[in-house]
Amino acid sequence: MSNDAHGAANDTPARDTESVLQTPATTRRLPGSTIWRYAIGSLGTGGFATLPGLVLTYYMTDSLGIAALVAGLVIAGAKVWDVVIDPIIGAMTDRDLIHNGTRRRLMLVGALSLPVFFALTFAVPPSLGPVIGAIWIVIAFTATATAFSLFQVPYIALPAELTPDYNERTRLLTWRVVVLTFAILLFGAGGPALRRTTDDPVTGYLVMGIIAGLVIGVGMLLATTVTRRAARSSIQPSSSASTPIAPTAPPPRTSIRVHYAAGIAALRRSGAFRALLATFVLQALATGLMLAGAQYVATWVLHSEAAVELLFVALIAPALFAAPVWGAIARRIGKERSFAISSVVFAIAALTIVLALWVPGEWVYAPVAVSGIAYAGMQSLPMAMLPDVISADERAYGAGQAGAFSGVWTAGETVGFALGATTLSITLTATGYISSTASELVIQPDAAVTGIVVSFSVVPAILIAISLITLAKYPLRRADID
Repeated sequence: MSNDAHGAANDTPARDTESVLQTPATTRRLPGSTIWRYAIGSLGTGGFATLPGLVLTYYMTDSLGIAALVAGLVIAGAKVWDVVIDPIIGAMTDRDLIHNGTRRRLMLVGALSLPVFFALTFAVPPSLGPVIGAIWIVIAFTATATAFSLFQVPYIALPAELTPDYNERTRLLTWRVVVLTFAILLFGAGGPALRRTTDDPVTGYLVMGIIAGLVIGVGMLLATTVTRRAARSSIQPSSSASTPIAPTAPPPRTSIRVHYAAGIAALRRSGAFRALLATFVLQALATGLMLAGAQYVATWVLHSEAAVELLFVALIAPALFAAPVWGAIARRIGKERSFAISSVVFAIAALTIVLALWVPGEWVYAPVAVSGIAYAGMQSLPMAMLPDVISADERAYGAGQAGAFSGVWTAGETVGFALGATTLSITLTATGYISSTASELVIQPDAAVTGIVVSFSVVPAILIAISLITLAKYPLRRADID
């Protein structure tokens, strides 16, 4: 950070975020203040992605007595709603940028409303029964997911506007992933710890929901400050084109059909986007499956609910240090090659965990730690590649469509994580997992324990292997961007 501080000290006071956006990235680095204000948003996005994925399915099956399959369908229903609204939010945030010069409005609405809905999600009285409990969570979690999308979609669109430089985007997204991995560690270990602050599990979940929701909201709120003077992307259509294409004009009306058309058009015309999105969705499915299964592994394989905190420390502590390393590797050999290497390492580490079927024990933390090192690259590198995809599209078709890309991207990421929890719930149902309320004691059949381990190891490894096939089709390289 010393280089950033030195650069900031040499700037005149008149130079602010807006001038940074309007100055070619080849002439200066992004100020440290811009990087950290953007990165702090991942305290919110990481918290929301981690804690519900970790405990919500378990909360429904083992505290509210909701059947595993129903729990999976509840989460999937909320995520399907996300898929419906994300492209619309993407088009709305593009309009905000065109008319107001900033994407901040929707981000603010999401940041302010999410803590309330998040707390309500974990406030279900078990006495209402599993049916009413499931309905309650459908409504509350859908509202929470909506608030999250209002923030997340414009947030993902920002890097393409903050700098057009290939390496600066890697730097920006690397520090975002540092904060993201810290958030995963904080919420992955701290959330279950908050849950145990009281002897009553019902009250414990409520305390967790309130405190975690507030922290998520604060992280998101701080990130909105980076958009106050956001300007349009400085990248213009390629000079090599026979006829320069003017920046895309705002759609003439705001119908749902037009909003979806913008996202679908971005997906259809960009082969690089399709390849990167398919890779990321498959990997989100793999990591979402492991995230949803971590609490079950802790309880039924390692025989300690508290072990989930150690699993997250093993996963995330190495990732905190690995994210900058992956950024350095990407600057040397390219983002796409670094992404492939991190994916292979993750798949191999995940696959070794299947040995816990025969030899359960604390050795599991070692491959989880290796997975954490790889996970840092799997998060930072595709997020640094997405702005490159958007820039390549802007050169050919004009600026003003970043929100359409980010809307489809967020929808795809949502599908991946939702299918992870749903896949786990189907596996649990098929292997005879027994749901229970917080006051009941049960013994799971051997088949259910086998299903938990396989879902945490073999299946994610296979999904990562498939994602390498789609990644091989990604065409952009450093020379295409700079």
